[in-house]
Amino acid sequence: MNRDRFQAMTRRYDALRIAIVGDFCLDRYFEIDPSLSEESIETGLEVYNVTRVRTQPGAAGTILNNLVALGVGEIIPIGFCGEDAEGWLLERALRARERVSLRAFMRTEHRSTFTYTKPLLMRPGCTPRELNRLDQKNWTETPAVVSTELVQLLRDVAGEVDALVVMNQVDRPGTGTITRPVLDCLGELATSNPRLPILADSRHGLAEFPGLSFKMNAEEFRRMVDGGQSLSFDEMRAQVGAIAERNHRPAFVTLAERGMIGAEPGARVEHVASHPVRGELDIVGAGDSVTANLAAALAAEATVTEAMELAMAAASIVVHQLGTTGTASVKQIAAQLFESEG
Repeated sequence: MNRDRFQAMTRRYDALRIAIVGDFCLDRYFEIDPSLSEESIETGLEVYNVTRVRTQPGAAGTILNNLVALGVGEIIPIGFCGEDAEGWLLERALRARERVSLRAFMRTEHRSTFTYTKPLLMRPGCTPRELNRLDQKNWTETPAVVSTELVQLLRDVAGEVDALVVMNQVDRPGTGTITRPVLDCLGELATSNPRLPILADSRHGLAEFPGLSFKMNAEEFRRMVDGGQSLSFDEMRAQVGAIAERNHRPAFVTLAERGMIGAEPGARVEHVASHPVRGELDIVGAGDSVTANLAAALAAEATVTEAMELAMAAASIVVHQLGTTGTASVKQIAAQLFESEG
């Protein structure tokens, strides 16, 4: 991809509408100053004193943050939060993002707000060190009343957008946004809108998903195609191509330092290399930056190879952002791709 082609594609981002249906989470960072530690009188345990609290949308919200950073014209989250303090914080964090519409985001008394609390030890001159994370999740099946409303919101929004991203982040299937009725609705939308990019990502694999564009990491991919056994690079290429043919949509597999494989139905399977790394790395959020960049690029009519090139550049930027779940802007991606040209 040359600079002119890059600019032609990314200029379209401002006019795009992209919806994200999935599990939106509150990422809450507690910054701890260890020099202020004390001993609890009651328990005798060390007390960590928090000097700063940062909050931002996480999980599907990390994809949203990356779409905001790319300058996408309108971003529509489809999901829920609870009637709790964390839900209020999550909604506030979403509203604070530019060009985000909450018209399809619901608050419900039937669910708690999915929350990751991340304590960080902050020492001068040192990389923040994350302590044991504190998670708040729903462990029971999402009630039918919530699932039914999510399906209706999805149907209402699908006709308005240039791309749809699906993000399943929960530990137990059916306990979050991506319920069986939502998956069935996505399958119907994919069939009736074959030209609409619908890109799906799930931390527990996509085997039960309908025929969408699949984005997986290497481990998720291996579990899907052969139960987790090792595959050669050529075998992986062949299987990615087979998934694209079966789903009638592009398919992508990220391979960490080996880059990414992508395929479009009826076309050659492509490979894009990763970018060189430097210094310390923090891989949190890299996969979500890939998902966001693939979706935006495909909505802007990029080829599979072009979309992967943009996604690999964004991932390289994100993994070098320490102590946070990072994002990459169009300007940063351009510098990553073309800095050697001067």
